[in-house]
Amino acid sequence: MMKRAVFSVGMALMIAAGPGFATSVDGEATYDLLFRDGTLDAVDRDDVLIYRREVTNTITPDAATRDTGEIALRIEQEPDMEMAQLEFRRDGKYRAMGSFPASVGNPMIMVFYESVVRDMAETAGGSKHYIRNRVKESLIQPTEVETGTTMIDGEEIATQTIRLTPFKGDPNADRMTGFGALELSVTMSEAVPGWYVSLDAEAPSPDGSGPVYKSSMTFDRREQVQ
Repeated sequence: MMKRAVFSVGMALMIAAGPGFATSVDGEATYDLLFRDGTLDAVDRDDVLIYRREVTNTITPDAATRDTGEIALRIEQEPDMEMAQLEFRRDGKYRAMGSFPASVGNPMIMVFYESVVRDMAETAGGSKHYIRNRVKESLIQPTEVETGTTMIDGEEIATQTIRLTPFKGDPNADRMTGFGALELSVTMSEAVPGWYVSLDAEAPSPDGSGPVYKSSMTFDRREQVQ
């Protein structure tokens, strides 16, 4: 049986008001921040990290409902190494999502961008291979790192945010049903177990009426196995 630990974000998390600062970094630094090594090293092996995934999609709303739920990450010792096990939870049902070497880092970043690739292919059509390659290319491009703060349970913590636009300038952008302007943003903090505060993707509607697609994976809490 699991119980909710004292450390909880959930509804208590909000981005603090006030200006931040941005620092330009090269592609290698972008990748190293997004795929930081050792982000699970300090996580207690009795803890389960819970991320809330919320999806809206005006074109395929059933898919958005299907993909809204929780993702649980736990670390288990296997014969050769520790593995991060991911599990999707929705309406009392659990589904295994994969197993990843814990020493590499938090696999939530891979789950994030692969889910965006799949969602875009389902919604806008086109080659999943092409979409994936453009997203991967954006992960190693020079960008800016925005510093800021987030309030968690009444405590202000420092954050870093990277924003990516994988289809900016793409010759096919106008045919992507809003996904041509897709923005990916990843907010990270040393103070949050597993490094990732939130991973967000948004594609605006071509007519300006609101997002066609929005996906957020937000660290919600940690639980302990009893």
